[in-house]
Amino acid sequence: MKNAIFTAVVLLLTTPFIWAQDTATQFANTITAKELQEQLYVYASDYFAGRDTGKKGQKIAVDFLRQYYENLGIPPAKGTTSYFQKMLLNIRGDLVETENVVAILPGTEKKEEYLILSAHLDHVGIQNGEVYNGADDNGSGTVALMEIAAAFKAAADQGHGPKRSIIFLHMTGEEKGLLGSKYYTEHPLYPLKNTIADLNVDMIGRLDPKRESDNENYIYLIGSDRLSQELHDISERINKKYTQLELDYTFNAEDDPNRFYQRSDHYNFAKKNIPIIFYFNGTHDDYHRATDTADKIRYPLLEKRVKLIFHTAWELANRANRPKLK
Repeated sequence: MKNAIFTAVVLLLTTPFIWAQDTATQFANTITAKELQEQLYVYASDYFAGRDTGKKGQKIAVDFLRQYYENLGIPPAKGTTSYFQKMLLNIRGDLVETENVVAILPGTEKKEEYLILSAHLDHVGIQNGEVYNGADDNGSGTVALMEIAAAFKAAADQGHGPKRSIIFLHMTGEEKGLLGSKYYTEHPLYPLKNTIADLNVDMIGRLDPKRESDNENYIYLIGSDRLSQELHDISERINKKYTQLELDYTFNAEDDPNRFYQRSDHYNFAKKNIPIIFYFNGTHDDYHRATDTADKIRYPLLEKRVKLIFHTAWELANRANRPKLK
């Protein structure tokens, strides 16, 4: 009888822990290579005309993203015009009307704290009569956010909404000098002091041919320890538990001659003392060329990388405390 009681107590005490782990995995598994591929073949198609900032193709892109979040039932961020954070940018002497796309999934307990998931929505448009589709740069990051948003919304619909609010931020003008993220951090829709971290996704669908390792099961992480050692440690722990990717910090060195830490949208958040992680696959021969097309994306690997970001976001959105700054 005592053994039966002991077993029942153990099960009672451990079941919530097991349930919590299964819940994260359950919704991570809604992210599939098939759905990522279907979305990217649309987003990186000629119809979007290379998504050049302020041009027709970029307007098609933001309408596509707005419709996606409307259909998911994730509401627009406050201060937007139906998901659009509109701005007028001075690009090489020309005034360009453009917009970020911003949706928010409200938190259930700490709704006044915010986790940002970001990716730039633009590319370089049409050059010399050729459409630069930007499938990897940054169609891969864009569809990653879309699939992560769908997974979080599915969880929320089943009573497992994030404790903190999650902002899905698709930024314009990255290719023109990180302009959309600069605008957001100068005109934040939610207080930056309450923003716990930014997970920025820019090019995660390909391989780096210059990488010396033969292990294709990798992702470059940049900046995870620059402002918060705790964020770095969380990221490492989550990867070890769920995805077992090789986390490569080659480009995280402060003397990295490529200066990738300064070259994507997370940098504007880091300058505001917000901890960041930049997810990146490295450059390749199709970088900023018309040959960056959807057929070259490694979709099973993309799925695994997106699941890492989802699990990291799940942990950050639901843990008791925000990551501590150094």
